[in-house]
Amino acid sequence: MFRSFLFLGFIGVWASLISVSFDSGKDEFGHLLTAPKGFPEIPFPEGNGFSDARYLLGRKLFYDPIMSVDSSISCASCHLAQFAFSDTIAMSLGAAKALGTRNAPTLTNVAYNTSFTRDGGVPTLEMQVLVPIQEHNEFDFNILLIADRMSKDSTYVNMSREAYNKGPDHFVITRALGCFERTIISGNSPFDQFHFQEKKDALNETERKGMDLFFSERIGCSNCHAGFNFTDYSFKNNGLHVAYQDSGRKRLTDLEIDRGVFKVPTLRNIGLTSPYMHDGSLKTLEQVVEHYSAGGKPHKNKSELIKPLDLRGQEKEQLVAFLNSLTDTEFVNKTEYKPEGY
Repeated sequence: MFRSFLFLGFIGVWASLISVSFDSGKDEFGHLLTAPKGFPEIPFPEGNGFSDARYLLGRKLFYDPIMSVDSSISCASCHLAQFAFSDTIAMSLGAAKALGTRNAPTLTNVAYNTSFTRDGGVPTLEMQVLVPIQEHNEFDFNILLIADRMSKDSTYVNMSREAYNKGPDHFVITRALGCFERTIISGNSPFDQFHFQEKKDALNETERKGMDLFFSERIGCSNCHAGFNFTDYSFKNNGLHVAYQDSGRKRLTDLEIDRGVFKVPTLRNIGLTSPYMHDGSLKTLEQVVEHYSAGGKPHKNKSELIKPLDLRGQEKEQLVAFLNSLTDTEFVNKTEYKPEGY
């Protein structure tokens, strides 16, 4: 049943990463670095190991609208902690209420990602921080000007020096946010309790039947949604549309075979992260299951793994129940992920 649920080897950018590394500083929040049972150690890159000071600075920046040109939105405006750091609408609103172009993905277990953005064009979490800052439909700003704003705030100046031995600049901003986001780890869902922690009453009968379906060769969900993080980090066209307004990975490669191709997302906390798909076009898990049961729409780049499953009504309900069992309520209620004073 769990043939496909093996930990996938780290590839590509992981060559430059090491296991958890610590820098000087207090360890009040060091417990956030304890990987859940069944997970590999949380990777931190050389030169940006964890410290309390870096985590606290990153958390403060994550919730501060100082990041946007008109000081109207923050990272947390589109990545809501109570919804597993995703948004509740198809396209988030940026500075000056500009409409975004893609559905905001969950930040659940983002530390383990092998690439970033939905087309995988960014290799590190630190570099990803730059994307929303300069996107016109998001922060529409300049990181150097953010640093200027921070330099006029004595709290930010002191926190930056404590964390990185220097005043606010592009290095401090990207590293601090990367440090905080790497602590956003979820691994205590009912499924985790059942599978990794061996609490056999953690899943009910319907959820267990849905789990058996999910990992079965007949359904094949785990062909792509594999491993401890329920993704193989690959890129696929899943037949969502006949014609795509968003060209997907083709924007990066300029190859026609990448039109409508997007990164396979994690399914962790998927019960909280609606709407679904890169464009937020599917509103419920029932619609997602129906999409895959029908085999998707015809598209020349559709993955050969996407084919009609012909699920029966009860099977659909069981599969949805299992997907909901991936919700980690402890994770979304963690005070450590909330702004100071929450």
